[in-house]
Amino acid sequence: MRQKLRVAAYAVVIRDGQILLARSPAPGGTSEWVLPGGGMEYGEDPYDTVRREVEEETGHLIEVTGLLGVDSHRHTLSGRFGRPVDQQGLRLVYEGRVTGGELRNEIGGSTELAAWQPVDAVAGLVRVPLIDIALRLWRERPATGRVEPAQR
Repeated sequence: MRQKLRVAAYAVVIRDGQILLARSPAPGGTSEWVLPGGGMEYGEDPYDTVRREVEEETGHLIEVTGLLGVDSHRHTLSGRFGRPVDQQGLRLVYEGRVTGGELRNEIGGSTELAAWQPVDAVAGLVRVPLIDIALRLWRERPATGRVEPAQR
């Protein structure tokens, strides 16, 4: 089985009780809210990745104020010619603070909408599990930089 590692960086940006999120369209399904962020380009520092991705997906410029933790997950995907691929995702979760830019939607990218959502309303949103993991990292600030996911 082919193995693949994907490294990505995401930001938890909270201001006035609201969290900055982006919505990812689901072809033929329900769109999901995601943290702004995404995959590292080869040779790119994850610190630069998270800043670039937040700007691309939301229009905001951020200052990275800390590393909250790391989430690792693994699953099998259908690869080329139907061959299975054992994929591991390594997601670095940073905390950030808006320093400039204007909220806007991404054009021609992986998300369709950027918005500030009340932190206390996140549980009612259709969202990816990483949001819950990231909020736990933000609230609990574990010394290990890791929390156990509630469910995958």
